[in-house]
Amino acid sequence: MNATHRLGIGLAALGRPAYINVGRANELPPGRSVERMREATWNVLDTAYAAGIRWVDAARSYGRAEEFLGGWLSARNPDDVTVSSKWGYAYVGEWKTDAAVHEVKEHSLDRYRAQYGETRELLDGHLSVYQVHSLTEESALFQDLRLQEALAELSAEGVRVGFSTSGPRQADTIRRAMTLDVSGQRLFNTVQSTWNILETSAAEALREAHDAGLRVLLKEALANGRLAVRPPEAVQAIASENGVRPDALALAAALSRPWADIVLIGAVSPAQLGSNLAAPTVQLDEHQLQELADLSVPPERYWTERSALPWT
Repeated sequence: MNATHRLGIGLAALGRPAYINVGRANELPPGRSVERMREATWNVLDTAYAAGIRWVDAARSYGRAEEFLGGWLSARNPDDVTVSSKWGYAYVGEWKTDAAVHEVKEHSLDRYRAQYGETRELLDGHLSVYQVHSLTEESALFQDLRLQEALAELSAEGVRVGFSTSGPRQADTIRRAMTLDVSGQRLFNTVQSTWNILETSAAEALREAHDAGLRVLLKEALANGRLAVRPPEAVQAIASENGVRPDALALAAALSRPWADIVLIGAVSPAQLGSNLAAPTVQLDEHQLQELADLSVPPERYWTERSALPWT
């Protein structure tokens, strides 16, 4: 798989009017109406597909992301796009940027059944991977055998089962989730986790997952835009050395992980995506990789700072 084909498009910042990504607001259409956000999503998807990207990631909680994606798939009818989505969070923001609550989490059998039906209808046969959204060690899924069995049944429909992670204990969650099996078969086939040059704590667990045969997806490689908009001096310097912008440098660092199968991009405009697409051209040397490794912060600090980002 070449480097561009290792990139995927994530729709977290396009399917709803408000999100926590820094540097997003000025790239979105005025008013952020449903129609304009649909058009923005299609523009990004068209640009990504033309560039060779063949993985798109959505979620039930990403507002109308699945609806927008399903419409694009029906209109363009590509036969080589892998679609992953997630269940577990419900979008409750009512298309308001100033909603008091934007999403609500619940890992239950009822929530799974309801949301899988919604996803299947909106994506109309295109779903390839269905993931538990933001699994943590505290999730009820680990004790709910009926839920595990229901998830395992997806394989009969040709859908792979995965999970995403968040929080300072991602590594513990990944390792625990890898031990789950139903009728002697491993439950999960994919894992999607946050990894970027500031938050590297899941790296070893993700390598273990990759070596065990799971498809590894990296999310938030730009730290929700922070590495693009206000990068550390070292990131800016190394980006300049390589003739790219900080966003491409941060994505190149993620692509340099040999255990990362797919690196998700959260671009909200063709312009942002164009800058991101310089990442596969960057070849980082050992000295540069070590400089970037030195920027890693304790996961507790990283996730505290992330949780303070406003929905705008």
